[in-house]
Parts: sequence; C-alpha cells; structure tokens
Amino acid sequence: MCGIVGYVGNKNASTIVLNGLKKLEYRGYDSAGIASVNGALDIRRASGKLINLETKLVEKPLLGNLAIGHTRWATHGAPVERNAHPHADEANNIAVVQNGIVENFIVLRRQLQDEGHEFKSDTDTEVITHLVDKYLADGNELVTACRLAFRQLEGAHAIAVTSQQEPDKIIAARLGNAGGVIVGLGDGENYLASDIPAILEHTQHVVFLEDQEMAVITANGITYSRIDGASIEKDYTVITWDPISAVKGQYHHFMEKEIHEQPQSIQSTIRGRVDFTTGKIAFEELELTPEAAKQLDRVMIVACGTSFYAGQVGRFILEKLARIKVSVEYASEFRYRDTLIDDKTAILAISQSGETVDTLAAMEEGREQGAKLWSIVNVQGSMVHKLSDGSILMQAGPEIGVASTKAFTTTLTDLFMLGMYLGQLRGTLSDEESLELVKHLAHLPELAGEVLKEGYNDFETLVHLYHKKDHFLYLGRGVNYPIAMEGALKLKEISYIHAEGYPAGEMKHGPIALIDEDMPVLCIVTQDNVYDKMISQVEQVRARDGVVISLVNEGDTMVAEKSTHILQIPKTHPLLTPILSVIPLQLLAYHIAVRRGADVDQPRNLAKSVTVE
Repeated sequence: MCGIVGYVGNKNASTIVLNGLKKLEYRGYDSAGIASVNGALDIRRASGKLINLETKLVEKPLLGNLAIGHTRWATHGAPVERNAHPHADEANNIAVVQNGIVENFIVLRRQLQDEGHEFKSDTDTEVITHLVDKYLADGNELVTACRLAFRQLEGAHAIAVTSQQEPDKIIAARLGNAGGVIVGLGDGENYLASDIPAILEHTQHVVFLEDQEMAVITANGITYSRIDGASIEKDYTVITWDPISAVKGQYHHFMEKEIHEQPQSIQSTIRGRVDFTTGKIAFEELELTPEAAKQLDRVMIVACGTSFYAGQVGRFILEKLARIKVSVEYASEFRYRDTLIDDKTAILAISQSGETVDTLAAMEEGREQGAKLWSIVNVQGSMVHKLSDGSILMQAGPEIGVASTKAFTTTLTDLFMLGMYLGQLRGTLSDEESLELVKHLAHLPELAGEVLKEGYNDFETLVHLYHKKDHFLYLGRGVNYPIAMEGALKLKEISYIHAEGYPAGEMKHGPIALIDEDMPVLCIVTQDNVYDKMISQVEQVRARDGVVISLVNEGDTMVAEKSTHILQIPKTHPLLTPILSVIPLQLLAYHIAVRRGADVDQPRNLAKSVTVE
C-alpha cells in the first residue's frame, strides 16, 4: 500500500513531500525516500519508518523546488535501503517511484541486462527506471520516453518520474487500478499524491487521473494526455475542508469509495507476502515452522457478521490447499459451548476493527484451553492484534463505511494466501501448484478493477425494477454459498430490504415455497465444480415464474438465456472467484440503498465496531 507524494513550485519541495508522506505512512513503512532536483538529481532513502528518513534529511537536507517521494510496503526485494524508492538509473539522471507490481518484470529485467543495464536493487520497479533511460538514450524527450516505457508494463501501476535533464516537471501516470493518482492544483505550484490527505492542507482543488492517463506537472501548469499520446481535458474537483467529507474524494459515500478501492487494497494485502518467482508465501508474523504446521490438527475460525462469511470461504480454501480440518464458529456463540480444543488447535480470529468483544471473548476461551491464537485484522495495535500469538494485517486501509466491503475482500485474499502458506509448510502444495496459484493471484487486482469499470454491469436497470421490493433471496453453492450470505447481508443492512442467503441445494427443502413473480432470486452461477447444479436451481426458479438475476462468468450465454438479468465477473481460479463475485453484490446493495434514500454509510442501529455483547 505504497504512498506517493510530489511537489513542484517555489518552496522547499522535500519538506512538503516529507509532510505529505507522513499522512500516508499507513500505506507502508518498510522504507521511504525522496528525490529532489536542484541542478542535479539528489536522493535520500532509508529503511524502516519515516522517522529514519527524516533523521537523514536533518543531517543532510535536500534542496530544490521539485521533489517526488515514496513510502514503501515491500513487494519484490527485502525492506532494505537499496530497495527503497525512488530508484535512479546508472547515471543518476532519472528518478522513479511506483505503486503496483510489474508482472512481467523478470522478462524486462533480463532484456535490459542483456542490453548492458546494471541493476542496483532487487525490485520490480527499477525496470521502469531503466526503460525510461533506454528511450531517453534514443533521443526522445522525457514524456515520450515515459510513454514508451509505460506501454511495456504489465499489471496495474501508479508512477511518478522526474529527471535532471528536464528539471521543471514531474511525469505522473495511472495504469490500471494500483491506487489513486491525484494532481493537486496550486498558484505557481502544483502537487501529486496517491491519496487526498497528503496534500489537503495545501489545496482544495484536485484532479483524479483515470486508467491509462498521464499528467505532466510543472509549477505553472499541467497537461493531461492518454498513454497513447492523445490529449485530454480534465475537470478539477473542489474538496471541502471538512476532514470527514474530504476523504471521500470524488465519491458520494465512504462505502462507494471503499468498494472502488478494492483493487488497490487487494494488491496491498498481497504486496510483500508473495514471491512471484518461486510461488512461496511469507507470513513471518505467524512464527510458524514446518514442524509446528504439520502438528496442527485443526483450525477453528471465530468471527462475527461479514467476517464470519469470510471465514466460511476460508474453510473451503484451507481444507483444499492445506488439507487440514477447519470449522467456522460464530464468536458470539463460541464460549457458550463445551468446545473441544487442545494445543493442536489454532484459533483464527477475523475482525476488521480488532475490538469486537465477542471475538475477543472467543480468543480468551481458546487461550485458556491451550490453543494457538492467530488473527486476521485490519487495525494494528488493536486488542485482537495484541492478544494474538501471530497476526495477519489486512492492509485494507481505513474503512469508515459501517458495511464492510474492502476489509471483506482483503480478508479473503489473506485466507487464500494463508491456505497456500500452510499447504507449503505442511507439504500438501507442490512448487508447481504454488506457482500456478500465484499467477492467478497476481492478476486478481486487475480483474477486480475490471468488475468496477463503469458500464461493465447494468445496475441502473436492476435498481429501477427492484428497489421497491420487500424481499430478496440469494442462492449459492460450494465456495460461493457464503457469498450469497454476504450479498444478502449487504442488502439488508444498508437498504433495509429483507434478504436471505441460502445454500442452493437446500432450496427445495423449504424456501422454494416463497418463489413467485414478485421476489427476485439472485443465483451465483460461476463456472466451477457445482456449475451444473446451480443451473438446475435457476431452472427450478424459472419454472415457478420467479425472477432470476444470475451472477455469471463473462461470456456465459447459456445461463444468460435462462435468466431474467445477469451480472458478470471475469474468470479466475475457483478459490479466488468469491473475491470477484462479491463486488457486484456490494454495488447492487449500494445502488439500491441510494435509490431508496437510505443512509448508506451509517445504517440505522449499526456501528462499525461492536464492543458490547
């Protein structure tokens, strides 16, 4: 969850950039750095938290009126100074900071090395520096060199580049959905950031770059274009000084913003934990040896609400990849049973806030009975985090909307990686299988971005037809049954429509009596091992004149022909499908709630953190 800040104007740039980075440190604190242009390119970098960089800047200040800075969450390469951003070319002419993963960096790095380029870091980002240098050496201007370089990159990226050859400009670009690229407008000075808080004290006027867009930022003006060179015009947004409202950016609600942040938050939770060259997963926070992993007999997941449904998905993942027994328990009920726990049991608590009282009570009960305590939690330093023997931080960033969205999908991502991690330690997952799984994982943020593109799904028609309905039924099987439960929960908690999630195979054992032309039935019919079974459920609903909204894989015309409406997602690995499946259900609930005039961010009777039983 890297943070990027840039400034060009008439003030000391490094001071402004450093202060901006402080507001983004939650995005990463493995290392940080700033590059300033003052006649020559000058860079300061330090491993660890920003205070280490700040100390260096006191000892040896950076001068100049243009700078770019970065705070890093490590992906490729250890969190040491040589891997910190900004990265410079061999001649110390170009500086680059980046948020994202260069998926084809191995191929690009080898090509550049064959051409004589020498690399100084272990990162994927450094290939961008050498690509820009390569095209500058061919006689291109900086903007053209950047365009040629960016077009070779696979994956999603937010990038900023500066050069001592053209010391008055910063080149910024957004490719895909690696995070925000925000240009701040000033008077004789301009700014760049990956999120609004970094520059809000300086300007209320900001421009949001979209996918495949570039900005050339100078003190006296900004030009916008697409990566292919076509010029574009961009409108600015006025941000109010109310700090709560300001964080929403261009979105109407926090929930809308957080839904659209999911490509970035998924990428952030992957970052630093996956070696894409070997397929290995690193969860050092769990302090787990292969011997200890093999001695585990069972994982018991304890959670409440949305986190409980994430745990249900996790059961499928852990059982499949790690071949370990898994149960999922409502934390609120856990301590009122005579649960059989011993020292071969791991209690895995899932909590966005880390302060959920029922989950904490379940953890205490587990500790008393000798279990190992793990957690997946979004808030470092929370009680769940402190109580755990080992903890996995979601890296979702602050989630303000009461109805959890990005914390859910980052939890699912963490559970997938945990399944791989345990499978690798227990010897149930081969190197070849691991490499195949991380290939799918690498593309996941991009696929999530596809689902969120405007016009990818037609919510307007669905909202118009069904926002006045009193009841919805959600059906799913296998790993997508918990997603049916979560989809129903989202609809009921923010729109106040009664919705029920149900295992599709059980429909004929009771709920089928409810089916008529007045109750929409949402069926999750993705192409997995229960695909044919779900088609049968669609047929049964249609045979009773039911309204069927089918969630399908893109291009599935067979199910589309049997359905009243469809929502679609791209195809991915079956165990990652729930992460994509839930996004259209979040959006459907959001748009219906808005249409009904509900308070989306603060639904009645609910709170973000449940700290009472």
